[in-house]
Amino acid sequence: MRKAKPTKRVILPDPVYGEVMVAKFVNHLMLDGKKNTAYGVFYSALGLVENKAKNEEKSALDIWKQALDNITPLVEVKSKRIGGATFQVPTEIRADRKESIAMKNMIAFARKRGGHSMAEKLAAEIMDAFNNQGGAFKRKEDMHRMAEANRAFAHFRF
Repeated sequence: MRKAKPTKRVILPDPVYGEVMVAKFVNHLMLDGKKNTAYGVFYSALGLVENKAKNEEKSALDIWKQALDNITPLVEVKSKRIGGATFQVPTEIRADRKESIAMKNMIAFARKRGGHSMAEKLAAEIMDAFNNQGGAFKRKEDMHRMAEANRAFAHFRF
């Protein structure tokens, strides 16, 4: 490569929980640079999750982390052109990309949901992901199914 790799920016932890993962999630959730609004949506969604999961012994943050783990894909398919034919080649995903894909999927499917406020939609999506249901979990299953179906082309891995 001609240029050096750009350095990764350090993301500061969020003010309430002191977690870097929460700050990354809020950065994905943020629209038009309105970070305070995004933090408000996230914290109120966790409050709603706390109310919904009273019988759980876990905290709302632990439920959110478990939900993210449940929707984190391990493999994805990438298109590779070989001799005029395009193959869907299954490849493993880097750790930081896994985390990013899971967060983006959760937010995207929360936005598509019907509901009153974004906090309610996000809380519902978190609870669904925690219970291995919902759109984001289905997306992960579809990604894994595609990779399994195209396992024969794994030797084209790049």
